[in-house]
Amino acid sequence: MKDAFPDSDPALVARRASSFGGSAAAYARERPDYPDAAVRWALEPVAGRGPLRVLDLAAGTGKLTQVLLRNGVDAVDLMAVEPDAAMLDELTREVPGVRALRGGAEAIPLPDGAVDAVLVGQAMHWFDLDRALPEIHRVLSPGGVLAGLWNTDDDRVPWVAELKRVSRSSVSYRRWQPKDLPGTRWFPLFERAEFPHAQRRTAESMAATIGTHSHMLVLDEAERAEVTERIVEFLTATPETAEGEFDLPIVTLAARALRAG
Repeated sequence: MKDAFPDSDPALVARRASSFGGSAAAYARERPDYPDAAVRWALEPVAGRGPLRVLDLAAGTGKLTQVLLRNGVDAVDLMAVEPDAAMLDELTREVPGVRALRGGAEAIPLPDGAVDAVLVGQAMHWFDLDRALPEIHRVLSPGGVLAGLWNTDDDRVPWVAELKRVSRSSVSYRRWQPKDLPGTRWFPLFERAEFPHAQRRTAESMAATIGTHSHMLVLDEAERAEVTERIVEFLTATPETAEGEFDLPIVTLAARALRAG
């Protein structure tokens, strides 16, 4: 399986994967949500079931959880599992009433066949898929669906491509890919789709959003401040982003597969 960070050593990848908890409040405030159309597509194979039991796995601060609620999943049938305690605390503040549990994709704290759908927002590339896929298969009911969603900045737009260079970010449409998701005995075939999305930003809030990305969180304070300053300087000098608010163009990548057996 190709890793999302092919040029990074395992220790750095592990640091990046565990870096979000210290910025949980900023993550909840600054990160974009997901387009309704992408979530509906993810749930489409099981949409006829009712009530639909859904797990938001590696739920973070509840960005995807909130979109699931907005799209008709009942709070009593929605569960969120997240390994980081600080992120989970933020989720319970942001989305009260949803059952929230601490755990990871490789050891999900749910019984066999507990849910009809497992959705993963911005996180499946961190999983050990050799362990996570059979575990996800275990908690899904027969015919259940697994879906991953990733928001990627659309660097086909010239100013976005330059922002990626200035911010040293790899989270972009053209440059970043999640781990390959080949067919396995657990999930034989993954389908893929793309959905347009956007987030309303200012120069300062865009810099704050990038500040919640793992490549920034692992920098020392001085280097992080230097990169942040360069981001704001670039955005305030660029015609498309200089006049107050602007839309950051995003492409949401989605993949889904039905549980085998």
